[in-house]
Amino acid sequence: MKSTVYLARWTASIPLLIAVFAMSAWAQDSRYAPFTFMDELIPAPPCLTMHNAWEGGGAPCTPLMHQQWLSDLTHWRAERRIRIGFDPARYSLSSLTWTQSSFIQPQMMVQDRSFYDPVQGKYKVDRYLDDLDKRYGGIDSVLVWATYPNMGIDDRNQQDMVRSMPGGIEGLKQMVADFHRRGVRVLFPMMMWDQGTRDPGKPWPDAVAEFLKELDADGINGDTQDGVPLAFSLAADKIGHPLAFEPEVGTSDESLGWNVMTWGYYKYQFVPSIDRHRWLETHHMVHISDRWNRNHNDNLQFAFFNGEGWESWENIWGIWNGITPVDAEATRRIASIERAFAPFLVSPDWEPLYPMHMYGVFASRWPLENQTLWTIVNRNEYDVDGRQITVPFKPGMRYFDLYNGVELKPALEADHAVLSFATEAHGYGAILATTILDSKTQQFLEKMKNMTAKPLSSFSNEWQKNLQTLVEIAPTKAANSAPEGMIRIDGSDYTFTVQGIEIEGSNDIGVDIQYPWEDSSRRFHEHIMQIKPFYIDKYPVTNAEFKKFLDLSRYHPKDDLNFLKDWKGGTYPDGAANKPVTWVSIEDAREYAKWAGKRLPHEWEWQYAAQGNDERQFPWGNCDWLQPQILGGPPACASQAGDSETFAPLPDKGRVMLAASDVNAHPKGASPFGVMDMVGNVWQWTDEYVDEHTRAAILRGGSHYQPQGSVWYFPQAYKNGEHGKLLLMAPSYDRSGAVGFRCVNDAE
Repeated sequence: MKSTVYLARWTASIPLLIAVFAMSAWAQDSRYAPFTFMDELIPAPPCLTMHNAWEGGGAPCTPLMHQQWLSDLTHWRAERRIRIGFDPARYSLSSLTWTQSSFIQPQMMVQDRSFYDPVQGKYKVDRYLDDLDKRYGGIDSVLVWATYPNMGIDDRNQQDMVRSMPGGIEGLKQMVADFHRRGVRVLFPMMMWDQGTRDPGKPWPDAVAEFLKELDADGINGDTQDGVPLAFSLAADKIGHPLAFEPEVGTSDESLGWNVMTWGYYKYQFVPSIDRHRWLETHHMVHISDRWNRNHNDNLQFAFFNGEGWESWENIWGIWNGITPVDAEATRRIASIERAFAPFLVSPDWEPLYPMHMYGVFASRWPLENQTLWTIVNRNEYDVDGRQITVPFKPGMRYFDLYNGVELKPALEADHAVLSFATEAHGYGAILATTILDSKTQQFLEKMKNMTAKPLSSFSNEWQKNLQTLVEIAPTKAANSAPEGMIRIDGSDYTFTVQGIEIEGSNDIGVDIQYPWEDSSRRFHEHIMQIKPFYIDKYPVTNAEFKKFLDLSRYHPKDDLNFLKDWKGGTYPDGAANKPVTWVSIEDAREYAKWAGKRLPHEWEWQYAAQGNDERQFPWGNCDWLQPQILGGPPACASQAGDSETFAPLPDKGRVMLAASDVNAHPKGASPFGVMDMVGNVWQWTDEYVDEHTRAAILRGGSHYQPQGSVWYFPQAYKNGEHGKLLLMAPSYDRSGAVGFRCVNDAE
């Protein structure tokens, strides 16, 4: 027994011992190195942090303290590069040097209405970029996002989703070329969690390299990855198209040799911290990402201090978090300075936290040959003015306030020059020391003088919500008896209760949708309403019914990529006549409904037809056909029926999506009104909502397809009180093998 207890205690102490030994081996002779292997930021000298009286007070930093701290970090960097066998060769590749001046990079949802016009059927790259130029000074690269949150609605993998964009490969190549024409580099995302949809048929490194070369794209963002493996860079190099790989969640020190960019998720303190990756290799570009924050002052100040970039992400999975006017103007100003002086910001002699006179004002020094740049941030809530920085005096040296666009007259004190200037609260500054004022710099000074004539404080910091509107559905001619194949739903008072199943966004404004009776979009909804009588299709529209429509109407969509993708030779597969038609866009479904004298249902009509007034969870009642009986929980359908498949299809969990069931294959799944096949076979189109930047359709009923292996796939909404929100781009992209529809007809 004693030996067992001793062993247990020893086992429990192993993590602590490992941590102690690791820290000992990690730190060596360094006092200020990052605390752990994965720390993204290097802390500032302790003397820069204010300590209250009850904490023992503090002493001001001295030049000696600063030099000791800087020497320690420089020593750590040199040793660390040896330990990881760092080879900086990749940063010298001519095909990748663009990354070192790619300061502003948005993640752009392809569904953003400023990017693609489905009416004209054209990518509007110039319109998209002109808007960003006007609002915050433009971008240097763009991450074109076509996958999550829609991916997993069917078995299209991450590359298939991109190929589904309008125009196919040729359209994508032209879109990339349009960005290049404007000097903007193009990245696409890569999801290694996508292991539940269609297998690409080759190793992912090869698939990614070949696809990006075909599009002439420039790089890859590794979604959720803490370092993109070297195999991906080697695969791209092998086919003569090197790519810039940018993992989302930082990277290990070793993989810094081939991941030339990363995202930065920072913890912000008053004193700016030093980016670990940037310190190890100043040519490495970091884009700070803080997508849900509505105030980006911390992001922009840390980026400017570290000489790096920012992820100017506003359309977050269709949820608009627009940049406020003050942050937009700050972005314009600091990005202008960074772009104009980008060669300074890769200086291997970067000196962070250069001593400043004013409390709360922090600077980085960037020497380049006989010139020096300082990037400065004021972390205080108040303006500062006066003596700010002391530098060694050199005859003939001139000093320019780049931010305000004026020359400074130094005060000489012994062998030093003291520079005085103003920096506004939460503001920025930049100083250039040079002996030569060329015409390019002179023009830049004039540009900045005009740009900064108004203080940042004069720009609004108010965040604006984005309002949505319901796309109108025109009523049909009222029927006085049930049309063939339809069921009458009598009108009634109804408490419409539903929630969105979006994976991210919590219950923030902008998540899910805004019903006509609400003043903003949100996840949870409840509303007492009057349901007017209507007729609804007993079953979803089938392949046979849709073919009849095509034969009689001669309908063919202008954007026909993926239209009836599972059909061959103009007809559906053998045995599929009674299966729900899929691979039809919401526009295709509306055209069918119009031809039939019907319309698509409003969501609340669909839900009332599935639920009635007894608040049942599923059309057939409250038993869950997918869950076993749990003690004290809801009943399991199998325990009642003996065969769970009689209520709805069992999920299809393979990598290749199987065909849907016949619409009449599950008779026990009828709603209280006798409406069939409402849940678990194919999603069904209902309403569409639109705001300034995004269109989205509400899908009801869930589907039989459930790709496995990741929580990031499009989730199911099987219960009557749940709905799915599918972001819309264009018919080619929106069509899915797991989405069909049914129609309604207004009743007298």
